[in-house]
This record gives sequence, structure tokens and C-alpha cells, in this order.
Amino acid sequence: MSVDRSLKILLVEDSKVARKMAAKALAELGFQHVLQAEDGQDAITKLNAEDGIGLIISDWNMPNMDGFELLQWVRANPRSAKIPFIMATARGERKQVTAATDAGVSNFITKPFGPPELNELINETLGGKANIQSAPEQVARIPKVDASGRLIIEMAHIQITDHLTLGILKHLIDSNKLSPQHFVIETKRMPSWNALQQALEKGNVDGAFSLAPIAMDLFGFGVPIKLVMFAHRNGSIAVRNAKSRNASLDQSFRGKTFYIPHELSIHHMLAHRFLRELGLKPGFAGRGDCDVFFEVVPPIKMPELLASNPDACGFLVAEPLGTKAIAEGCADLLFLSGEMWETHPCCVVTMRDEVIQQYPAAVQEFTDMLVVAGHFIEEKIDAAAEVAVTFLDPDGTLKLKVPILKNVLREAQGIKTNDLFPSKPDLDRIQQYMTKEMGVGSIIDLNAFVDDQFARKSCKGAIDRHTTIHKASEVVTRIVDRQNAGVVNKSNLNIEGSYLVLNLSGREYCIDILWIKEIITMPVIRSLPHAPSVVRGIMNFRGHTITVIDLRVKLGLTPRPIGPAARVIVLSSRDGGNAKTIGMIVDAVSRVIPITAEHIADASSYKKNPQTNYILAFAKVSDGVKVLLNTERLFDL
Repeated sequence: MSVDRSLKILLVEDSKVARKMAAKALAELGFQHVLQAEDGQDAITKLNAEDGIGLIISDWNMPNMDGFELLQWVRANPRSAKIPFIMATARGERKQVTAATDAGVSNFITKPFGPPELNELINETLGGKANIQSAPEQVARIPKVDASGRLIIEMAHIQITDHLTLGILKHLIDSNKLSPQHFVIETKRMPSWNALQQALEKGNVDGAFSLAPIAMDLFGFGVPIKLVMFAHRNGSIAVRNAKSRNASLDQSFRGKTFYIPHELSIHHMLAHRFLRELGLKPGFAGRGDCDVFFEVVPPIKMPELLASNPDACGFLVAEPLGTKAIAEGCADLLFLSGEMWETHPCCVVTMRDEVIQQYPAAVQEFTDMLVVAGHFIEEKIDAAAEVAVTFLDPDGTLKLKVPILKNVLREAQGIKTNDLFPSKPDLDRIQQYMTKEMGVGSIIDLNAFVDDQFARKSCKGAIDRHTTIHKASEVVTRIVDRQNAGVVNKSNLNIEGSYLVLNLSGREYCIDILWIKEIITMPVIRSLPHAPSVVRGIMNFRGHTITVIDLRVKLGLTPRPIGPAARVIVLSSRDGGNAKTIGMIVDAVSRVIPITAEHIADASSYKKNPQTNYILAFAKVSDGVKVLLNTERLFDL
């Protein structure tokens, strides 16, 4: 069935950011008639005033009237009783599906979600194919094998450092450093936790690197999975909005929104502990009396949303997203998750029962090699960081840089991959705190959920052990001490890298080599009539016509004739589908030099004008001070 894109949709969401994201997703899918309501009461007003509403998409947790109360009103009102109703909620717990089903929901989606998931759900709902059940319908997974009989392990993951052991394992196999006899690996990169959760639940993959509480909740509702290994320990970071750095800690958060990647997550638990021990009352809007409001958003969107939303106070998420936000200048470090709870679990490796039962030798070999990958990360940080950029950001959408990954992997209280044994006491700490203190999730039988037979062989001599949870007051002390210590600023990490040194009027400037496509001797450049003075003309580059600018003019320097040492540096932007290529004329190029964080001096206090706006920073190196150019801004003609 083809869904009519002129359909009138009522979107109900109290969060401005979440509402904007959902409206954007609907627009990308071609739906232009979208009415927006701030809560259930506002939605009822619009339902009474508007005719022809063909679909309601509503958040669950909202002030005044929540989505569940709105659903009950819609189904009790003859005028709206038959309107399809999709419930969107941050709560990933299966028990909420039961309540929504009994109240007459048409379909159900867990936040955060993107256009593909929303499109599939709308088509399913309006096509009459929705099949909402209080317990997931289980279809046995039929494992796949290759021509030689080896198990093809399809393993789901998302783009976070927590899942780097999987990326390193794949790299070691692809580079023939490991040669599995019983399996081949196929990694499945998912856009969100919601998509990963569904793939695991529906048996679309053999296993997944998943947040522990998500896996525990799925197991509790009958999904045939087992936890076979931890994916890592530690690995997450809490940051606050850089705009609030002069405020006290509690005032930084009071009345603001704090982002987490999923309600069923260690991030939610640690953020709850930290904020509550600051004397605050964290929670979700519409769910009790709160003065800090949790909001679930896609992890890769957090830095962008923190920078653009003045109501956002911070977030707690897996690395490298927090360090990336700090490096971009929109966030300040609060604490590493390992400072709150030393060597805590977070993401776990789960496998379908069918795979474990039918191919135990393949699962054993997989866990053996995952341990090898974990030790590789600990022992060869530089090489692991190189692999991480390619594995976590293959499309360049996150714009990750190797120095950021190196910093993340070197943190004393950062991610740990040398102890992957699945500790049941630690998992029990999570479920006890979340159920008793937060009212989230449910208690499961960990002895039935954790299958550690493989880990006991892979992790030689490992046993269950308790780890230390520190008081929030101790973490606050560390935050204050760190701010006064004058340590190297993480904000310089985004600038760190290898730079090409170029010459203009006897001065040396530097450009990040990651932007450089090619350096060529002066080609034929054809002038363009009425072009801006900065544009020298156009040239042929590999069969394509590109614009050539005079960098001297761009930077406000005195024009001069082109000399024999002049070169054209061809730059390519890294914005995916919006990629641009330009050429820049420079007097000469000399060498490539490494620039590290300790070399970099901030240029923010430098007097700004249209020309100096292109200065990114200054670098103090052995042969003098170099001017680092903001390459991205050079594309603005």
C-alpha cells in the first residue's frame, strides 16, 4: 500500500528539540501537512478544531496530559476513535507495549528514531499490517554458513568506541593477523539503539553489541538471547554545556534538559546518581516532580543538539562523542564514567540462543578472538585509533579524527578492553538501582541470562568481582580540581593532526592535510567575467571543472604575480553528499609537520576581521609560530 503523502498528521511532543527532529523526519519522508502540539491537552484542542487528521504520533511522557491519557481520550471520543495512533516513547521497556496495546494503540516506536524507522512504521500502521503484541513474537533465527561450512556471524553495533573491539576483530581478520576456522564476521552498523534492539529482538542478526539494560529487558520478555561477554568496561563521558561554565554545578542543570542515549542504559543510571546527589530531582517531563529533565536523543546527534539548544545543560554518552563535543568547543568535561564507577559494565555482547546451541565452536572462537582484539586496543593505542576512525565513521558523517580517538583510548579512567569477563554482581547492581531507585526495567534471573561458559575459557582465570562506585561528592571534587589544574585542553584535540606548510608573502601558514586532495603545478586557469576578486577562474581537475581562488586575496594580503614555485592545492570538503572541491593558489609549499595539542595556542582572543576569521589557531613549533587556517571556511566564496 502506498501512503498518501498529503496525509494530515498530528505530532504531539513536549520537547522542542524532539518535536523539531520528528517534524524534520516527516518532512524528509514527504509529509508536509504536519500539525504540532506541545502536550495532550494541546492535542485535544487541535483534534476538536481540525478536520481530516489521519494519523497521530504522540510522545508518552509529557506534562499536563501525557500520551497514554491522550490515547485513552482519543479512543473514547467517537470523532477520533478510529484515527491511527503511534506511541513514541523514550522507554524501551517491553512492559509499556502491554499498556499501550490494551488502550488501543495502533503501533509503537521507541525513541530515538530516524526517518527510515518512522517511514517503515507509518507504512506498516496505515497499511493495516501493524502487529503489536504484549510479548515479542519469536521467530527462530536460522544461522547462515559459507561454502566451507563456517558460521557467518552477523553482528550489530552502533558508532561508538564501546564497540571498537568488534571493529578491531574485523580488522585483524581482514589483515590476516587472525584466521578463524569456524566463523566469518559481518558487522551491521545500525543508526540507533532502537534499530539495533529491533534487529536483535526479531532475529535479523546473530548477535549485537548492546547496552546491558536493553539486553536484560529483552531477555526478561522472552527474546532468546544470552550475554556471552562484556564488550568493554568504562568508556562513557559526562559533559555540560560550555555556556554554563561560570555557573555552579547545580545551577548548570536546574530547569534544563540533560541528554541520554536510552532510558535503559548505564548512562541514565550514572546521570541519575550524579544529579540526585547534587540535590536535584532528575526525571522525565510528565513523570513526577522534576527539576532536571532527561531526554533521549541519538548519540551521534548530541554534540549538535547541545550546541544549538540553549535549554540543554549536558549529556552522558559513550565516547568519542563527548570528547568530540569538547573539541568543538560546545561542551566542558564533567567526569568520565569510570570516575563515578570504576571499571563498570556498559555494553555487552549478546548472541541468539540458536547460534550458541548449534555452533558452540564458532562462538568459542569468536570470544577467544574478541579477547585478543581487546588486548590489541590496550597495547597498540595508535593503531587502534586509526582503525577506529574507519570503523566508527566510514562515511565521514561524525568527522572523527585520530587524535580524538587516541585521547579517548589513553584516558586513565577511560574505556577498558582487557577484562571482558561478564560479572554478574555488576549487572545485578545495575538492575537493582534502576528498578528500586528509578522505577525502570525489571529484575531478571542473571544466572539464566549470562552464559559465561565461553568467557571462562577465553578470559583465563577471570572470576566475578565487585567494583567500586564512588560518591557523587568525590566526583564533584575531581571536577573542581581538574578545572584548577591547567591540564591540556581537550578542545585542542580537534585541531591536532598533520599539516601542510605553505608560503604566502614570506609568511608560513598551515592546512590540515586531511582536506587536501592533490597538490599540482600551475595548470591552465580560465578567467570568469564578473567573478569576485578572490576567484582566479576555473580549471580542469580529473575531468571536472572546479573553481580556483587566490588564497592571498582571500586572506587580505597584497596581490602579486604568480611565481615559478606557485602551486594549486586542491581541497575537498568532507560533508558527504554536499562535498565540494576547490583549488587554491599559494606561493609555495614546503613540508608536512605534526601539530599536537601542546603546540596549539587559542586564537579566539585575536582581533577579528573578515580576513583573520580564517585563522583557526596558532601553533608554537621548533622553528617558530605557524598560523593554522580554518580550512572549512575557505570554501565560502
